[in-house]
Amino acid sequence: MEYDITHQPSDSLLTVSLSAGEEIRAEGGAMVSHDASVEMETNATGGFLKSIRRSFGGESFFQNTFRAAEAGEVSFAPPLPGDVTHVELDGETVYVQSGSYLAGDTALDVDTKFGGSRSFFGGEGLFLLKVTGSGPAFLSSYGAIEEVDVGAADPFVVDTGHVVAFEESVDFTVRRVGGLKSTVLSGEGLVCEFRGDGRVWLQTRSADAFLSWLIPKLPTPPSSGQ
Repeated sequence: MEYDITHQPSDSLLTVSLSAGEEIRAEGGAMVSHDASVEMETNATGGFLKSIRRSFGGESFFQNTFRAAEAGEVSFAPPLPGDVTHVELDGETVYVQSGSYLAGDTALDVDTKFGGSRSFFGGEGLFLLKVTGSGPAFLSSYGAIEEVDVGAADPFVVDTGHVVAFEESVDFTVRRVGGLKSTVLSGEGLVCEFRGDGRVWLQTRSADAFLSWLIPKLPTPPSSGQ
């Protein structure tokens, strides 16, 4: 499977070239275009219960599988303006933040991981996507994606709204910034502290921060008494 990512980092487009018989699975609504030789099938991957769990992780209940009857291309893009990156898994596991899984090899298992209170990333909830197996996976972001290598002796702190994904070899804890005064006055809320040896993927923009800036500026409808 060959791929090309263009228009990075703000308006990224993923184009995958499939040989005859090859297939790729993507989130609902991610497809931009495909050749006529590429067929699409929609199903609840892994059955009803796994699809329900995956939806808790912010992904679509139904996924689309694209299969090439003859060699052809299919392109995908994330819903928000931002980046796409490729992660090649070899019997490994990565945890992906809500809404950041775009597409991947059909051999990959995409499920959810209950993280308890540790996984309150940006208010997204208690679940992370758990992507396991061998093959290419493609992750998306709001803003550009930055890959960081975390070392065991050097903990790394990230605002929760900027986390895209991290390898299973990296442990994490979620905490507030400083004391109550810092949390209230600094403009920061929760941060994620990573420890261990592995990779962490960040996004340069936060959807929650953008909404916090935008919503107060939206016009309010007049009251019914006016």
